[in-house]
Amino acid sequence: MDDDFRKAALDYHRLPRPGKLQIEPTKRMATQRDLALAYSPGVAAACEAIKEDPRTARDYTARGNLVAVITNGTAVLGLGNIGALAGKPVMEGKAVLFKKFAGIDVFDIEVDAQDPDRFCDVVAALEPTFGAINLEDVKAPDCFVIERKLRERMRIPVFHDDQHGTAIIVAAAVLNGLMIQGKQLADVKLVTSGAGAAALSCVDLLVALGLDPKNVTLTDIKGVVYAGREPDMPPNMAAYARETEARALCDVLAGADVFLGLSAPRVLKAEWLHLLADKPLVLALANPVPEILPEAVHAARPDAIVATGRSDFPNQVNNVLCFPFIFRGALDAGATTINQAMELAAVEAIAELARAEASEVVAAAYGGAAPLFGPEYIIPKPFDPRLILQIAPAVARAAMESGVAERPIEDFAAYRRELERFVFRSGQLMRPVFEAARQATKRVVYAEGEDDRVLRAVQIVLDDGIAEPVLIGRRDVIRARARTLGLRLDLDKRVQLLDPGHDRETFQALVVPYQRIVGRRGAPPDLAERRVFNRPNVAAAMLLHEGKVDAAICGGNGEWSRHMSYVLPIVPRMPGVERIYALSALITGSGTLFFCDTHVNIDPTAEQVAEMTLLAADAVRSFGITPKAALLSHSSFGASSAPQPRKMRKALALIRKQAPDLEVDGEMHADSALSEVIRNRAVPDSRISGTANLLVMPTLDAANIAFNLLKVAADGLPVGPLLLGTALPVQVLVPSVSARGIVNVTALAVQEAQARRSSPLAGPSSVAADMRIPH
Repeated sequence: MDDDFRKAALDYHRLPRPGKLQIEPTKRMATQRDLALAYSPGVAAACEAIKEDPRTARDYTARGNLVAVITNGTAVLGLGNIGALAGKPVMEGKAVLFKKFAGIDVFDIEVDAQDPDRFCDVVAALEPTFGAINLEDVKAPDCFVIERKLRERMRIPVFHDDQHGTAIIVAAAVLNGLMIQGKQLADVKLVTSGAGAAALSCVDLLVALGLDPKNVTLTDIKGVVYAGREPDMPPNMAAYARETEARALCDVLAGADVFLGLSAPRVLKAEWLHLLADKPLVLALANPVPEILPEAVHAARPDAIVATGRSDFPNQVNNVLCFPFIFRGALDAGATTINQAMELAAVEAIAELARAEASEVVAAAYGGAAPLFGPEYIIPKPFDPRLILQIAPAVARAAMESGVAERPIEDFAAYRRELERFVFRSGQLMRPVFEAARQATKRVVYAEGEDDRVLRAVQIVLDDGIAEPVLIGRRDVIRARARTLGLRLDLDKRVQLLDPGHDRETFQALVVPYQRIVGRRGAPPDLAERRVFNRPNVAAAMLLHEGKVDAAICGGNGEWSRHMSYVLPIVPRMPGVERIYALSALITGSGTLFFCDTHVNIDPTAEQVAEMTLLAADAVRSFGITPKAALLSHSSFGASSAPQPRKMRKALALIRKQAPDLEVDGEMHADSALSEVIRNRAVPDSRISGTANLLVMPTLDAANIAFNLLKVAADGLPVGPLLLGTALPVQVLVPSVSARGIVNVTALAVQEAQARRSSPLAGPSSVAADMRIPH
């Protein structure tokens, strides 16, 4: 660690406030009644319920989602026995990882007790507080004794991550590495450098998976672990002590298929590598300097697969790949322990995930290159968002099957959907939309079929059963990019490709109808024909117009308004609708807010404000949310006679006349919309209860500024913009859209297409021919 990095690390921990954690309340404390419910006398009701049935503590307290990260500081990272207090930054860091990757709350606890029995007494006494215990940075062999005793005394999971977390990731890496090398675990020879807690746990788990104990040789700082080396050798080490005359690491490497290093820097010498078997696995996991650097291995043994503990080399063995998700599954199933069956389930889940194609998030986190299963990608990347969806259900199911789950999960499909809220912040908002889309999938055309984000989105769309994709683009380019991204897209059966250079008959059929649409808009016939063949947004919108597809997704590259200028002449407005509008959603930590109109109408009239509010309210309902609309202004409830407040007051009267049951009020300040207390101080009879969720702005400037400002200030996740008022299901993507954003828009377009089919006022897409587009 150089001086600059050390200073940056200290500043990171010190600024803008010390530490990496804070406590956030989950309930509001705004009124006297809130205080009475949260504390005395209301809290007594929860206490009495728990006394009557202790299992209800999960319902009335945070215990079911609360883990203790506990250490005595005797083996902190590579720093050794630095004491409990000095280990606190590491424990806070572990807590942050739990929250970041699995939504699990953590109290870090540093216990000044190096005697194992005293440490166990302290930890065991904390059982009423927590749903699980994560032991961290406890030296060997004390860690074995402490974990065993705590598991015997406590009815909640106790897990020493340094042992079991490392073992799970190593086992997954070994399984996949051997698969690539064409070897079977039962046949291989394994040599370790290191015989501490992590190494022994790795070997134990690999033996449980099928490794022959006779093929294991342990070495440590004293040399080879041989039978009789020490009279008081720990039992778990003695189990692998061999009858051998060999005494040094180099003496036992001959024919080894797997080298497992969990020891010290540079202990494996390059000149020894020729001793290893053909196609070996070299796991050099010492940190920050491994037992041997990967470049040294590749130079001497190009047939080897190498893994390290570092993020700057391929195949990083990192505990964050598993521990948050193992605890997630254990907590959700109400497991009383984390047993070997649950660990083996995690191993299989991680190994399987590495063999699937990598996601856009993974590619973005690692420089844009999507990793493919092979010698440099045998285990998933730590930022792969699919880890929780794969591991937590596997662990929960194993807990149930092994009889340690007190709250068995009944519907695993629903459980996986519930876990999506930890992966994609849009998960909760989009859930009802995805459910609706799966009921009757529709044909959706993507104008930018060559875009990496679109291709990744299409893979998810197919996996989730949301739509039948049609891609516009050059067929050879799409195939090449799908291969580069490692996608499993079946471009011959499940995905249709429309290539303007090859499918001329299909595109030519769109020319005459398009000429009729734009002939009096300054586009002569030859220009109209060039647009159909050369502007994919035009072709996509025309396929929708002609009933060849059920929905169209356009844009995503370049200026949004320019894409709109090509799409809107083709797609008519809904009957009786005066204008097209844009609705954007923002998912924040305190809920979802909808903003209208963020992109289309610069200064709408009162009639247009009323129209877009009613359209937006219907869109909000499609998410399963009851709309509560606030008409915003610089004026609050008649305080100003300026033009914009008057416009919003007139719009309110029109809305109430057309939709008397809609919760809507205005004109009002933005803080009144979001705070019932502030609103009630201004007017006691507002029709909005609680917090407004649909914010209708007097101008496009106001809507767009407010949306983007809150997006950054509140770390909000945007969804949309969504077009309102079109007669056909079409959406235009903004340039910043992600693959997941495209998936969200696709589901919304499918849902809209379903509604069009069932509506008597539906546009042409409701009678789209049920036919495949010819290649």
